[in-house]
Amino acid sequence: QVQLVESGGGLVQPGSSLSLSCAASGFTLDYYAVGWFRQAPGKEREGVALISSSDEPTSYSDSVKGRFTISRDNAKNRVYLQMNSLKPEDTAVYYCAAVAFDVPYAITFFTPFHYWGQGTQVTISS
Repeated sequence: QVQLVESGGGLVQPGSSLSLSCAASGFTLDYYAVGWFRQAPGKEREGVALISSSDEPTSYSDSVKGRFTISRDNAKNRVYLQMNSLKPEDTAVYYCAAVAFDVPYAITFFTPFHYWGQGTQVTISS
């Protein structure tokens, strides 16, 4: 019954905004780092944004830095990705993933995340 469910994707014009939500059930996100990843057709899945805790700095891929913001609401057991100034190259299926804090190394996009959502489609087109 452990799962992550993404929502908020859709079709929008270049320059517009979307907010994605990642809802967790069956476990508590308070003790997990959460990452947003995306996969475009013909490309490898890439890390987009990462949040380890409310106290630690977030991290972003160079392609989205300054445009996307990751945040969490522990009371709602949710993590969000606010996406602004969207570009056609942002088109992809977006996934959220979670990994427990209790690991003996720094969490990065290349950490083996424990749980993954099924993804939500984001399409940027004029």
